[in-house]
Amino acid sequence: MKGHASAPIGVFDSGVGGLSVLQNVRAELPHEDLLYYADQANCPYGERSPAEIETFTLAAVRWLKARGCKLVVIACNTACAFSLAAVRRTLEREGDDPSCIVGLVPALKPAVLHTASRVVGVFATPVTLQGSLLQEVIEKHAAPAGVQVHKVFHPSLVPMVEAGAANSPEARAVLREVLTPLAQAGADSLVLGCTHYPFLEASIRAEFGETFALYDSGAGVARRVRSLLEASDLLNPGTDAGTLRLFTTGQAGVVQDVVQQLLGSAAPVEPLSTRSAFASLPGAEVHT
Repeated sequence: MKGHASAPIGVFDSGVGGLSVLQNVRAELPHEDLLYYADQANCPYGERSPAEIETFTLAAVRWLKARGCKLVVIACNTACAFSLAAVRRTLEREGDDPSCIVGLVPALKPAVLHTASRVVGVFATPVTLQGSLLQEVIEKHAAPAGVQVHKVFHPSLVPMVEAGAANSPEARAVLREVLTPLAQAGADSLVLGCTHYPFLEASIRAEFGETFALYDSGAGVARRVRSLLEASDLLNPGTDAGTLRLFTTGQAGVVQDVVQQLLGSAAPVEPLSTRSAFASLPGAEVHT
């Protein structure tokens, strides 16, 4: 990869869900500076067309790269399901190293390895559940092991997390509705296939206790980021704690309250217009 060791790492999501991945990256690489891009003007991506998702994702990646990011994490399962390969191809055509883009794959492999009941649930958005990335993982890991995979979703949960209601009675009621059939089917493992869903862990535990072992991609992505930076000699050599800057295409004041709740600490959120974000994407149409 190209870049400078002191350059920041970029993290992109349709909203605040990618903060669950960002937390893992900060824990793994505490000296790295981070830029976080939340595209809340267009969230949730699960209701968008594949062409729109690809356009939004490429705009975000280019915006982060234009600000000097040495590596960009696409911390959105939906964006990865429809855009990861296309974004990498575009960067390669433009002379950039596609390995500077790190994507997510639902954490089905560890769930398959550790399930005792041989029944695993994947909890994600419809777009992720229908995508080729998940199907490839099922065919590679679950099918040969004889593990049943049940796919579950509910459209209201991402908006609840975005609204700061991950631990609300409403969220718990939805989780009870969605996950009870999975528990009754004998599942002992639940893959959180949307980066918003780790923030629902307290509500899941409140309703189901230890019925499910929970798996998400955050820690694995953080290890992958470290590995890539080490291989390219791009780890930040500094010893001070890394900085964090957050940007949103949504309403910064509203987002800041939710970010503080999810991260457990104050973190200013800077506004970013969709026009500014798309400035580096000639010819792109902004769908808002």
